[in-house]
Amino acid sequence: MNILTFDIEEWFHLLDNDSTRHLDQWVTYESRIHRNMDKLLLLLKNNNVRATFFCLGWIAEKYPDVIRNIADGGYEVGSHTRMHQLVYDQTPQEFTNDLKHSISTLEAIIGKKVRYFRAPGFSITENNKWAFEIIAEQGIEIDCSVFPATGSHGGFPSFKSPVPSLLKYNGITLKELPINYKSILGKAIIFSGGGYFRMYPYALIKNWTKKSDYVMSYIHPRDLDPSQPIIEELSALRRFKSYVGLKGAEKKLEKWLNDFEFIDIGTADKLIDWNNVPIVEL
Repeated sequence: MNILTFDIEEWFHLLDNDSTRHLDQWVTYESRIHRNMDKLLLLLKNNNVRATFFCLGWIAEKYPDVIRNIADGGYEVGSHTRMHQLVYDQTPQEFTNDLKHSISTLEAIIGKKVRYFRAPGFSITENNKWAFEIIAEQGIEIDCSVFPATGSHGGFPSFKSPVPSLLKYNGITLKELPINYKSILGKAIIFSGGGYFRMYPYALIKNWTKKSDYVMSYIHPRDLDPSQPIIEELSALRRFKSYVGLKGAEKKLEKWLNDFEFIDIGTADKLIDWNNVPIVEL
């Protein structure tokens, strides 16, 4: 089962970087969301592929036509929060307000219930599990926020279940579709999205996909935009992670879509036997 998802945000929505952290900084950068989304939607249409889009509430407020175009294309819309902040940098009340605002904004545009959520940077970790309770309280049925390995923003290595699972915490139950990984010499290798997808040669990605029963992708519009400006304030390591492999990423994605069958989250939800998945109690 290969699930295709996209995190819909601007090219400058980079986490953990002082010059791209807040709204007053975002307005100083050029917008590239329309050209990137036009390219992405055309790619999906030409390859007849379904996908789920995790959209920022901020994008929905500023560019409602972007969300409308996604929905009009028959694609699913989920929430990626409103303001693209790391969850563990927020209080429970701040996260609640942000998520609630995002969901209501998206639902007003698409005219449907928002059932899916992904945290920016997979920033729900061992230390802020309270976020799962809030996610469930806001009507989310399927969460895709778990990075079950050590990651740039903490990750959740104790989850130890890189497959569809039922997550139980403090009386709530969520369907969880975590990021997958390939285990090599005991090390978790992520390959299905972001900088990982851009960095690895396609031959490796193809091989690892073939050997995986479950793949959860997470591609951003900026991952397919080789001409985006460089944010000079980034450290050398962050610059590498943010810009490596941009030139060939679109062709790599198209090969991936042609070599394998991908489905959206709604289709996956119907195919998964939720009575026989791992139960993860936190």
